[in-house]
Amino acid sequence: MSDNTNQDTGPTPQEDAERIRLKRLAKLQSPSASGSSTPQGATPPGSATPATPTTRTASPAVASPKPRPIPKPTPRGSYQQSPQPQPAVNPVKKKVVPLDLPAWEHQAVQSILKVTLSKEVGEKSGHDLVWLKGLAEDLASDGGSAPERLSMDLIDQLLISRLELDPNGMNDDLDYLPVLVSLPEGQTVFEYLVGAWKRLNATRAALLKRNHTPIDTQNALTKLEKLRELLISYAGLILQEPEMFPQPQGWPAELVKPLLSLSALSAPMYSSPESSPTTLQPSEIEQFLQDLARRFEPDNEIDAVLGPVVKRLLWHESLVKPDGISGHDAGWRGVIGGLEALVSVKPIAAMITRMDDWIPQSANARTFEQVSLMGPLCRLGLFGREWPNISKTYFTEPEKRSREDVDSSFATLRGTLKSLQNSLFKIFDSLVRAGPAPREAVLEFFAHVIRLNVRRAGMQVDPDTVASDCFMLNLQSVLLKFCEPIMDANFSKIDRIDPHFYAHSKRIVLDDETRIKATSEEANEWAAKNPPTEPPNFISNIFFLTVAMAHYGFLKTIDTYNNTHKQMDDIKRHLQALEGDGSWQGTPMQARVEAAIKLVKVEEEKIRMQQLAFEAGLVDPELLFRSISFMNFLSVWLIRQADPKKQHPSPMAELPLPTEVPMAFRCLPEYIVEDIVDYFHFAVQNAPDKFELAGKTELLVFILTFLTSTWYIKNPFLKSKINDVLFMSIWGYGRERNGVLGNMLNSHPLALKHLMPALMHFYIGELYSGFNARRNIAYVLKVVWNNPTHRAALNLEAKNVDKFVKFVNLMINDVTYLMDESLGELAQIHNIQSEMEDTETWNRESAEHRREREGTLRSLERHASGYTTLGRSTVELLKIFTAETKAPFMMPEIVDRLAAMLDYNLQALVGPRCQDLKVREPEKLKFNPKELLGNILQVFLNLSDQPEFVEAVAGDGRSYSKELFDRACDIALRRTIKSPTEIDVLRQFVERVETAKAMMQAEEDLGEVPDEYLDPLMFSVMKDPVMLPSSKAIMDRSTIKSHLLSDSKDPFNRAPLTIEEVIPQPELREQIEAYLRDRREKHKKALANAMDTTD
Repeated sequence: MSDNTNQDTGPTPQEDAERIRLKRLAKLQSPSASGSSTPQGATPPGSATPATPTTRTASPAVASPKPRPIPKPTPRGSYQQSPQPQPAVNPVKKKVVPLDLPAWEHQAVQSILKVTLSKEVGEKSGHDLVWLKGLAEDLASDGGSAPERLSMDLIDQLLISRLELDPNGMNDDLDYLPVLVSLPEGQTVFEYLVGAWKRLNATRAALLKRNHTPIDTQNALTKLEKLRELLISYAGLILQEPEMFPQPQGWPAELVKPLLSLSALSAPMYSSPESSPTTLQPSEIEQFLQDLARRFEPDNEIDAVLGPVVKRLLWHESLVKPDGISGHDAGWRGVIGGLEALVSVKPIAAMITRMDDWIPQSANARTFEQVSLMGPLCRLGLFGREWPNISKTYFTEPEKRSREDVDSSFATLRGTLKSLQNSLFKIFDSLVRAGPAPREAVLEFFAHVIRLNVRRAGMQVDPDTVASDCFMLNLQSVLLKFCEPIMDANFSKIDRIDPHFYAHSKRIVLDDETRIKATSEEANEWAAKNPPTEPPNFISNIFFLTVAMAHYGFLKTIDTYNNTHKQMDDIKRHLQALEGDGSWQGTPMQARVEAAIKLVKVEEEKIRMQQLAFEAGLVDPELLFRSISFMNFLSVWLIRQADPKKQHPSPMAELPLPTEVPMAFRCLPEYIVEDIVDYFHFAVQNAPDKFELAGKTELLVFILTFLTSTWYIKNPFLKSKINDVLFMSIWGYGRERNGVLGNMLNSHPLALKHLMPALMHFYIGELYSGFNARRNIAYVLKVVWNNPTHRAALNLEAKNVDKFVKFVNLMINDVTYLMDESLGELAQIHNIQSEMEDTETWNRESAEHRREREGTLRSLERHASGYTTLGRSTVELLKIFTAETKAPFMMPEIVDRLAAMLDYNLQALVGPRCQDLKVREPEKLKFNPKELLGNILQVFLNLSDQPEFVEAVAGDGRSYSKELFDRACDIALRRTIKSPTEIDVLRQFVERVETAKAMMQAEEDLGEVPDEYLDPLMFSVMKDPVMLPSSKAIMDRSTIKSHLLSDSKDPFNRAPLTIEEVIPQPELREQIEAYLRDRREKHKKALANAMDTTD
């Protein structure tokens, strides 16, 4: 049965064709592509390990390949059941049917391949069985006649002869023309092989239903497996080289269409209503892929077979349609379904991660999501920049949409996005589970994306130079799901995270990143001292990749969303400026102004649409819950690194933390703390209700830990952000009046013990924090003030006089500055509004002058609103504290400044120029003069029984006057700001002040005082003179203490100075006291003599 007889003739076209055919056969029979003609230990199909394909009988043209062992079966697939007969449940035995193996073999080969060597049989079947005339003649010339029965020894030749038939080719054999004409029109080689594969499965199923003997069944199954593996071998070859055999014109990309049909939503678009005998149906694809993987897995041959299929699938046109995931064709779901099927087969999953386009090295940050295999799928999303059609479809004319309409759009889009992200996780999870190499490739994929997008964390980034927000958000979602098994409620796996990961792995590069409290040199030195003993585990890799992805991706997207609010504010101000007072109407400028207004409104609508698209993705409840859970876990892990016992949260770390900061903690990237704070900042503002399920305790512990131990963080602005989170976490929402943490601040043991010291420490120690930070603290104190435990804690803090005096000094500084700024700007607003009310004079002004004054007015209103809010909260804090503890306010370095500040502001509110504060819509400016006057008067009442305060008010020669207080009392009584009883107390206080003032004036009549007895800054007589060590200047102790509260430098030479360094001058003090006694005695005698003379 050899074909070599044809090689004895001279070179002919037939011989050339035969040589090509034999070359193809030889390629198929390479060691990795062929099996034994007599396989040993044949195994039923469906085994997990690739089986060896069967081949035709050896001939002179093709050498017989080396047999290969057949692996054990797996339960996957319907054909994978063991062929061995199972014990019957029914005790009645079925009658054993004998099997004529040669006849069955002939019939099986004929029906599966749909070929025959007999012309009569082909004609009788209506050419459904294709008569292989050329092969029949070759076999006849070799052995005298063609075999009557087909067998497995002929399947190679039968299959190649069938595949070489070209219905469109030229043929002069009229006898064979009907056969060619009857070939299925437009059928590709791959479709024919799939049809044969499906018929083989049907034949196998029918065989197993028959009650043949086990030996006969096993022998028949072995023969079928030979044919199966030959069909799969040719199918794989066709996927690699589709033009190897004749194909119809314009044949489609093989295997992609069946894969796209796997999704239930995309199936109607990619599958026919009826089952095709030559097309893979969804239920058959997994089995077919398993067969391909078994055959081509050795030596990674599968790469060339399925690599092109994977590329065509993952770069499918449906992934770049403008409608994205909101499109009606749902073609992207087909890509998802096909990819899920591919990665469910471990050899194929591993093959995908080996492909060059898994991580294309030539791609940059922007193009990576377009040219990498997973990029087009992962970049699908909702955000307006990448998918503007989604915003236009769901959020057009947002100002006209009801809340219910917007929520409905949110629900639809979030459901679709959730489906995408869940599928992406399943795909990456399957890749990770495919083996060590694919797992490493997946980790490197995420790390490569992070390294490419380091610039995303910058302040001003061109979005066209980095990955899209949709791409980064989807990868963040996948990583968060990978982290879920780590984040159990008991933190049982937290110690499996390598705390020295950044020293042990180069996967995440920190070269340009700021450390929490270490220089780059210190971090490098520490890393050198902690070399890795083994590579970090998968948990550590996933954990730190999630942290980095959040920093460079997710949180930057949140930042972009927050910036849209700033843009919206700018646009509204611009629109307000354009509309002005409407004086442009009816003038030549009207058309131009209206056009400008229209353009601004279009831009306003566009930004609002972008905001809604961001909210659909970022405020998705499921994503919020996962993100909050991860940030809580990260905060616990971070505190654990600072805990000397490394046991937090069981038990919790002791606060405050030790003074010595561990180097491992110091060398961590600062963005870990920053990301926790930034996300909590976002979550408590946009989704406070999500903390009701879990996370409140972790949030509270994190805030208190780093407010009580601020030295653990170097960045002052980061510390201030922690304070901001505390402030926002007590904002009310829904029915929760006290916000996320308000109730816990009054009940949790940690808060009861550490909140007040933490606030004091932060208020005093962080001078950079500014007015906003101190306003936040004032607001928190108001929330917890009625709690006796917190008030007791404040009194305990007040016993540390030096520390508390600093706190009081800052309050006075704040009130002084804020009240001065707010009242000053209110006066300016009053002036401009008065100008505008004089319409006749106002209209005579030029249009440019009016626009300028209107712009100034809007600017003043913005600033005044902020100043009045801050000033009011600080005055309220002063009122609360002076009622609870008075001694610190009576310190010499404090009391005079406090009295002067209160007198000055009282004069501004009720003095001769108080009408300058009268403005239109004061509530718009957060200005409530009645409330402010009441709070200032209450401070006077709180301290009215303190002699030091009485003397300080009496000594204020700039603002105090009895008439001022009389007017304030009259207004307070008339406007019911204070009760008559309180007014009586206030009047008694004024009487005592007047008495003290008279005594002071009498002492001032002592005459000139020597300069060496006067304070060089205040020009008052020194009571406790001290020398400054560096400048040698002598001044009063109270004066230098007051100075050092705000400036730690010598006022004369700017040298560093503390109050402990000043040198007392007891001799000078005695001289001053003696001088004053002497002058008083002389003054008394002079008064007595004057009285005698008068008498």
